[in-house]
Amino acid sequence: MKYKPADNIQDLQYFGEFGGVNPSISDSSTYTFLSAKTMFDTFEGNSEGCYLYSRHSSPSNLYLGEALAAMEGTETANVAASGMGAITSTLLQLCQAGDHIVSSRTVYGGTYAFMKNFIPKFNIQTSFVDITNLESVEAAITKDTKVLYCETVSNPLLEVADIEALAKTAKKHQLTFVVDNTFSPLSISPKELGADVVIHSLTKFINGSSDTVGGVTCGSQDFINALRSVNDGANMLLGPTMDSMRAASVLKNLRTLHIRIKQHSHNAMFLAEKFQEDGLRTVYPGLKNHPGHETFKKRMNEDYGFGGLLTVDVGSLDKANALMELMQEKNLGYLAVSLGFYKTLFSAPGSSTSSEIPIEEQEEMGLSNGLIRFSIGLDNDIKRTYKMMKSCMKEVGILNKEMV
Repeated sequence: MKYKPADNIQDLQYFGEFGGVNPSISDSSTYTFLSAKTMFDTFEGNSEGCYLYSRHSSPSNLYLGEALAAMEGTETANVAASGMGAITSTLLQLCQAGDHIVSSRTVYGGTYAFMKNFIPKFNIQTSFVDITNLESVEAAITKDTKVLYCETVSNPLLEVADIEALAKTAKKHQLTFVVDNTFSPLSISPKELGADVVIHSLTKFINGSSDTVGGVTCGSQDFINALRSVNDGANMLLGPTMDSMRAASVLKNLRTLHIRIKQHSHNAMFLAEKFQEDGLRTVYPGLKNHPGHETFKKRMNEDYGFGGLLTVDVGSLDKANALMELMQEKNLGYLAVSLGFYKTLFSAPGSSTSSEIPIEEQEEMGLSNGLIRFSIGLDNDIKRTYKMMKSCMKEVGILNKEMV
């Protein structure tokens, strides 16, 4: 039976403290006990259903974690105050001094900077490889490698990782396979394809309203327990705790994710095809000429399409900036980082979200300064949007003004 992630979310029901259809928000940093022994047992992790201190856990955070675990098909999940809070805690939990990570070379700039610049001070090294080349992945693995890391669809180049094949490689070498699925929630289910740990920045599509920063690590009960350990758990001791109010907000928005993802994907597919017809250098996993198209198509949950991200290379940073400024002026979206908003967001990643990556490495991986990353919004009339975008492209000299 085909995995149905949205159904798993829908099947969860919670009653609020007074019978509300939304669970009550636990707006407390600390919790009281009727006996000192219960407090001791809770500290030891032996008192099911009791809460001690909100950095440890809270009902609101556990509700959200349970829903996200259901979506990804893992035993449980732990939410964090940001996507980077989830990523960094996960990697620090899995690695110790002398260990090695093999990572995709095209990952979010913050993730790259953490692996390249921050954790080497703890003697944890990373090899960055072309994740679409399985031979390169194999060649980078050493006796000290502990983690294989990638993004399902990479930020910002939209490379598609073959999760199933990479999972086999990880299992062969006894590595923990960690997948950031931020760009493709519902569309791809990494756990079903063999991933051990699935991470999301909740800030993006899952929340969808650009008003909350959050992250989640989805995995086995044993691994999440380790992250939460009061003695040596990275999430516990580093303190990237999500606020209960924010957790409740994300949980409400999660319920419409399946509807939103379908519309994001529909609109992105329409624009990608039109831009390609116009002769623009367009990258989108749904296009048949995308190198990872068949891989994505084979692994996807078909109802949700190929996602809401596409890129267009307009040739130079000056043209990219001119186009983005004009599109914002015409109310077509915002010149802003992040993604998953109801309005289209656009940015030049080489000078923004991927600026942590040195220029020479950007060039090597094919990240040009004229590349624009679009997070396509929920526009009701995408044909109208296309006409307006095309007009902007003509005005700044990206497309020929005589084009129909």
